Amino acid sequence: MDAFKVETYGIGELLDRACERAVPVVRGVQDGALGARTPCAEYDVTALVNHLFQVVVQFQRLAVREGADFGETPDLVGSDPAWRERLAEEARRAVAAWSVPGVEDGTTGAMGMPARLVGAMVLLDLTVHVWDLARATGQEFPGCDEAVLAELAGAVETLEPTARAMGAFGEPVPAPEGATAFERLLARTGRDPRWE
Repeated sequence: MDAFKVETYGIGELLDRACERAVPVVRGVQDGALGARTPCAEYDVTALVNHLFQVVVQFQRLAVREGADFGETPDLVGSDPAWRERLAEEARRAVAAWSVPGVEDGTTGAMGMPARLVGAMVLLDLTVHVWDLARATGQEFPGCDEAVLAELAGAVETLEPTARAMGAFGEPVPAPEGATAFERLLARTGRDPRWE
């Protein structure tokens, strides 16, 4: 029976794995690339960094069942010369917040969503938006951990209809022939996995 046991990881551990891959990409963003376009048509690199910062900060609040504010996006890049380290620090705080025992129990957020699914939302941003940043700034994306990918595949399937209706996901893109599982996930969120 043990051969068929499926190991379940906590959201905190999965975020930690994603963070290990994300931080080098954030640190690798050069000042000259801040105005570059990204696979997210509505964001250039600066706007995407600011959005990612807002996400990792606000999802810390959701982890402790506080209200989150996604209204006005803070200008991290314009206000903090050490924005790369600040974003890395806040991502680590998000990992810590989602690693507290019991954090996945019950619901959180204004929509009363299951807490684990909410945690998977920040995991999705910390993975897919980091791919966006890597592509936009000419960096190698360090890949997606298999356990993270498994969690995200389930989360995207659950979130897809609502996320698309709210404009968080674009229309699905046909995955190219021979696409990896991660590339198929990107295509489901409305991204061209071979975006240049």
